[in-house]
Amino acid sequence: MNATLLIELLTEELPPKALSRLGETFAQQVHAGLSGHALVPADGACAWFATPRRLAVRVPGVLAVAPDATAFEKIMPVAVALDAAGQPTPALKKKLEAKGIPLDAVAQFERRLDGKSETFFYKAAVKGARLDDVLAGVVADALKKLPIPKVMRWGDSDHQFVRPVHGLVMLHGDRVVPGEVLGLASGRVTRGHRFLSGGDIVLEHADAYADALRAQGKVIAGFAERRAAIATQLDARARELNATINPADGLLDEVTALVEWPAVYVGEFESEYLEVPQECLILTMQQNQKYFPLLDGSKKLLNKFLIVSNMEVDDPQHIVGGNARVVRPRLADARFFYNQDLKNGFVARAMKLASVVYHNKLGSLGDRANRLSAIAAFVADKLGAESLLARNAGLLCKVDLLTDMVGEFPELQGTMGRYYMQHEGAGPEMCNAMEQHYRPRFAGDVLPEGNVACAVALADKIDALVGFFGIGQIPTGDKDPFGLRRAALGVLRILMEKPLPLDLAELIAEAQASFAEGVLGQPVAGPLLDFMLERLRGLLRDAGHAQDIVEAVLAQRPTRIDLVPSRLAAVRDFLRLPEALALAAANKRIGNILKKAEGELPEPDVALLREPAEKALFERVVLLAPLIKSHVANEDYADALKVLASVRSAVDLFFDEVMVNVEEPMLRANRLGLLKTLFGQLNAVADISKLGV
Repeated sequence: MNATLLIELLTEELPPKALSRLGETFAQQVHAGLSGHALVPADGACAWFATPRRLAVRVPGVLAVAPDATAFEKIMPVAVALDAAGQPTPALKKKLEAKGIPLDAVAQFERRLDGKSETFFYKAAVKGARLDDVLAGVVADALKKLPIPKVMRWGDSDHQFVRPVHGLVMLHGDRVVPGEVLGLASGRVTRGHRFLSGGDIVLEHADAYADALRAQGKVIAGFAERRAAIATQLDARARELNATINPADGLLDEVTALVEWPAVYVGEFESEYLEVPQECLILTMQQNQKYFPLLDGSKKLLNKFLIVSNMEVDDPQHIVGGNARVVRPRLADARFFYNQDLKNGFVARAMKLASVVYHNKLGSLGDRANRLSAIAAFVADKLGAESLLARNAGLLCKVDLLTDMVGEFPELQGTMGRYYMQHEGAGPEMCNAMEQHYRPRFAGDVLPEGNVACAVALADKIDALVGFFGIGQIPTGDKDPFGLRRAALGVLRILMEKPLPLDLAELIAEAQASFAEGVLGQPVAGPLLDFMLERLRGLLRDAGHAQDIVEAVLAQRPTRIDLVPSRLAAVRDFLRLPEALALAAANKRIGNILKKAEGELPEPDVALLREPAEKALFERVVLLAPLIKSHVANEDYADALKVLASVRSAVDLFFDEVMVNVEEPMLRANRLGLLKTLFGQLNAVADISKLGV
């Protein structure tokens, strides 16, 4: 017999940010446990439920008893099990006795190859697992595998879970499956909403779970269903007010994990608070109160917000009024911090950076500001931007870290710098640099706009990379406490996607020179460039570029990152040519020959050319040299590779008819010199020997 299985764990309020992950993992682990006992197919479906006070899973088609199965147990190699006369050895007899297998069963043993040796296997019938016998263990094992960082005890028991557990339901169809988990005996009674439910709910059948909770308990058990209901109500309320909801990553999921029977109400605060930058008000409403701020058609904050309550009532004035009273002090604090910061001035705080430690080996924030100023001015000058503006932006971009507002809301660093500089009359480029030098903050984030903002953003990231590499704080494994991988990706994205004609090696050298003598005790230039190119390798692969093309381009250790996309495109086009793979193989062969060459190789001398094939190759090399050089200098990489394709026939003929490593030293050196010149041309754009690998 098969029927739907329901398991519910009734708890006290679970951690909201982890709820969906707990519910999904619990269902996956329960299903895997049942599958392991052959009670459900491994690819079968299941439904998971998660509310603030429960985790549940419903699995259809669960067998009461699994079918009997045949199992093969490995005994031992035949050479060990039988003696020369083919009789059981003492080792085999001892093994069979320990396992309770009769000696006369040896005749029925199957012989199979296990590795390189022939081995005895015992075929035995295995009784199918009974759901009643194994379910409690399956549930207990599933709970142990949940992603819970900390557990707790409750009452006088030794049982542990993320929150105290007060009820256990295990129903197979309409039948209670007996068992005990976390000290609780299974049953069919659950509870609904803490305040809106009429009392205990007796579940008649596993299939009736969600409907019974909704009808009798005022609980929407499904996380996705509850989330969709909240989203629908939020959108409807916002439309009623001709407003849009300010987007917030994760807030909808978190609110879904806080309520069982959601109802959305409109709250309001005094419009005088709108004088504070809206990012401050939005952050405090979303982060501290879990409200949904509303924006007008021009994306300006309204003095209204949406509340997702766990109580559906006819008259919500007490709920709305209570939430307004709670949010008002938060907004008042934000206004106080903002006004205090305006009163104390922004630029005037710059001198205080010297008293704040950035890192005990890298000096103060004042030292860092001076370095950022120098690097930003260097970059701006290279880009043809106003270097003085970039220099000043570098000096001031970290000042908002000392403000009261950023001290209270660290997420606003950069944003508040822009507002405070605007208040003091700075121009748009300076104000944008204050905010945008942190970009990109995460994968897929927008990049800074304008050369001044890009200059400060590059300075911020390259200074951190050079500094921490210089004191030996290089990321290892999954440890990256200073966010250097993120900083490296930021530098690469800015250089490549804007794109900016800057040399990465020059940037590293300039940043290194900005540190006081003796601060950086570890090698920087080589290891940091390797680190950056490794990040670039991952970035390009994630963007969908073929691995061999990426390896061919990065083998040249390019430092003009802005030119990498055009090199990739050129190599991709080159691969479509019929000569491509043959030239790639020849290039690899030439590289191997040159690795074995001893001493400095000379330029090829026409007077030492004897064979018609080497003369023909020499002529092609001489003819192509200025063309390739011109194309590469003009960044016409596709044309450079097309020109190279024409040398294939001369290369093939050379290797067919010319012996390179001849006895005569001068002749051998001349031919190696010719190959060296050709090798340089073949790899002018990318290491084509990597192609097709």
